[in-house]
Amino acid sequence: MRSPLKKKRTWKPDLKYGSETLTRFINAVMLDGKKDIARGIVYDALAKIKESESDPLETFDTAIRNVSPLMEVRSRRVGGANYQVPREVPQARRLALSFHWLITGARSKKGRPMAEKLAEELMLAAKNEGEAIKKKEDMHRMAAANKAFAHFAW
Repeated sequence: MRSPLKKKRTWKPDLKYGSETLTRFINAVMLDGKKDIARGIVYDALAKIKESESDPLETFDTAIRNVSPLMEVRSRRVGGANYQVPREVPQARRLALSFHWLITGARSKKGRPMAEKLAEELMLAAKNEGEAIKKKEDMHRMAAANKAFAHFAW
């Protein structure tokens, strides 16, 4: 018998901008349960975006939309061989991957405060540039290269 479906989690909008997606991003930035520090980093990054561009929340949403992957490859074992089968990415995983790639791209840069690095990565992602966009393109390239195995997806 199949187990019951998980309840969909609801998120409170963040305090400053009123965005649920931003709340989830703050939680993704958070390390060791230090939410105030994570909130400060994200808000400082959005303030830096506001200095150089117009609307920080719009830039953030554009960056998330640009980084979100449409296809990914999942390993599937068929007849003793492993195939990389291209699959469509579910919406929840799409958001989680884009958060992860943006944060990883920002953390990989050295020598500056995290808020500056995060602001730069978000602005680059909004312009379809940067490390997070490169990760997305690599994933799409892998899915396109393994299109021949798409019939194994069921």
